[in-house]
Amino acid sequence: MRTIFRLLPWVIGSALVFHLAIAQETITVAERELLPADRLPRRNSAPRNTTHQLTLTLVYFTGGAWSRDAVVTTAMNAAAILEQCGVRLRQVELVRVDAPTRYRYFDTPVSRELARALQLAKPAIYFVTDTRRRPAFDAEAIGRGNSGTRPELADSVWVTRAARDVNIALAHELVHVLANSGAHVEQPGNLMRDETAPDNTRLTAAQCDQLRSVGAENGLLRRE
Repeated sequence: MRTIFRLLPWVIGSALVFHLAIAQETITVAERELLPADRLPRRNSAPRNTTHQLTLTLVYFTGGAWSRDAVVTTAMNAAAILEQCGVRLRQVELVRVDAPTRYRYFDTPVSRELARALQLAKPAIYFVTDTRRRPAFDAEAIGRGNSGTRPELADSVWVTRAARDVNIALAHELVHVLANSGAHVEQPGNLMRDETAPDNTRLTAAQCDQLRSVGAENGLLRRE
């Protein structure tokens, strides 16, 4: 973690500035909440023919743009889209973080610091205010294949408050992470089209097979 402080001519003054700088950079977990499946609000009845279970870590910020309820609802609706592949949400861990404002924005060096400090179970979904990346994306997935220079961010999704069709956007990014693939398709109605839309929710049998097999191999899914 980078800490910048100004060296003063008096030792006691320097110590004080150093202490204040450290305090400003503190990242702490303010609250953890584990929600098993029977405590999660379900949109549908339990999915049939499930073969794999998914556990998600959901990260949001004290004073941030996302409320607890919005985080849970978004994750539940996204997970419901993946049920077509025989994947059911087993539980979620809600993690509320106290951190300086800059950590509430997706920015690779800063977000690496955040992930390194928290050391959370994967896949981890970070609900942030916005992104400082250019070009800007409303949601971004980082899998094993595109995390070589930023290993702390592997198996994570970063969702901004401005994300359009946020439930579908999160489901789309989760497929990228679980399948460890950045591939998009042009098939009408498919979840993996490069533009999210209310009607783009379907996955093919081949897409589901890759999601399940790679996700299980990478320890992101657990077989029933």
